[in-house]
Amino acid sequence: MVVGLFLGYCIRQWIAKRNYETVEVKAQRRIKKAEEDVKRIVREASEEASQIVKKARKETDERNFEILSREKILLKRENSLDQRYATQEMREKEFSERVERLKVIKENIERAKKEVDLRLEEIAGMTQEKAKEELIINVERENSEEILDKIRRIEREGKERFESRAKEILSTAIQRCAVDQTQEITTTIVNIPGDEIKGRIIGKEGRNIKTLEKLTGVEIIIDDTPEAVVISGFDSVRRHIAKIALEKLIKDGRIQPARIEDTVSWAENEITKQIRDAGELAAYEVGVVGLDPKLIQLIGRLKFRTSYGQNVLLHSVEVSLLAGALAAEVGGNTTIAKRAGLLHDIGKALDHQVEGSHTDIGVRVLERFGIEKSVISAVKSHHEEHPYESVEGMLVQAADAISGSRPGARKDNLENYLKRLADLEEIANSFRGVSKSYAIAAGREIRIFVNPDEMDDLQSRNLAKEIAERIHEELRYPGEIRVIVIREKRVIEYAK
Repeated sequence: MVVGLFLGYCIRQWIAKRNYETVEVKAQRRIKKAEEDVKRIVREASEEASQIVKKARKETDERNFEILSREKILLKRENSLDQRYATQEMREKEFSERVERLKVIKENIERAKKEVDLRLEEIAGMTQEKAKEELIINVERENSEEILDKIRRIEREGKERFESRAKEILSTAIQRCAVDQTQEITTTIVNIPGDEIKGRIIGKEGRNIKTLEKLTGVEIIIDDTPEAVVISGFDSVRRHIAKIALEKLIKDGRIQPARIEDTVSWAENEITKQIRDAGELAAYEVGVVGLDPKLIQLIGRLKFRTSYGQNVLLHSVEVSLLAGALAAEVGGNTTIAKRAGLLHDIGKALDHQVEGSHTDIGVRVLERFGIEKSVISAVKSHHEEHPYESVEGMLVQAADAISGSRPGARKDNLENYLKRLADLEEIANSFRGVSKSYAIAAGREIRIFVNPDEMDDLQSRNLAKEIAERIHEELRYPGEIRVIVIREKRVIEYAK
């Protein structure tokens, strides 16, 4: 066993040594192979690096050549620019010298002209302005008929052409918009089932009618008119509140002070609802959206306002539609025109509560509600109190005039009618050469007689224009006023 162990140990050592030699040989081979690979890689890298260097040198040479070429071109251009700059400086210098010489020549000419003019004035014995005046007067005197005929022909042709186009535009717009108009009065009639109800409305010692008049602010007239009670008052809202309350009391049958108070309160709420509905309906009818609810409420209040008997809400709707149609015909902004037309009389909803003209009140109201500046501009110029700032302002003013001048739309009282006639005659009589003037045709025409010895035909024509312009500037009137100047010279001789 001992001998076997020894032999086994010796054999084990021998095998291990042999294996060690084999691994060492393999390692040496691998090292050798690695060295050869390294040499090969270094050689390949060296060749590749040399190629890259050659390529880089070639590119560098090409770029250097290109840079040199560009430098040559730039130098050439720079030389050319220097030459041009020098040439330009010379030309500018020459030009400045010529300008100075021309200034001197011009001054000499002006001085010589003045000397000639002064000399001519000394010879003629009058100034240049006086000579020009005399020349114009002589030309007018000698050729007045020819000038007058030419002016008439030009004005006639231009007027016919522009009137034809204006009539076409206006007729198209008016034809597209027709709003029914009814005259408003200051009284409202309430029908009652029988005359016996009149005593119940009056009440004991007049308590019922006094309570109703006090709460509504109107006057209730009970007379011999059969089956009718008249409510009188200038405020349309109060009249309608009184009418609704009275109709409800008559239907209910209980007419007493406490019941009257409750009914009037209910009628006020009902009118508020009607006002809001009227404003919304008007805005919907003309296609205006995005308005504040409070502004809609103000528009609705126009339903109970009148202007010369014309309902202001119906008038505003008509102006909005007309302004939109006119804007579409002439190429304006239809949206702005419609909004301005609907809101142009918004100040009339508050003009009995706030001081100022309805135009100024309306502008302040629209500014408070944040309405567009273009709309406000069109609103404030619709009565020509402010200058026009846009074509939409002119269209709103034209639409307002059309709506107000329609037959039956408005009525005028006797005082305003007589005042307009007197103002027309006063304006006409204030001009030199006018002998008499007569306002006729309900103030739509004024006939003016001039002194033929003081005025010729041309001066008479100019007088008609001046009077028409002054009437347009100073008076407010619907439609147009025809100005007729009459010059008649009669020569009478007797044969004896």
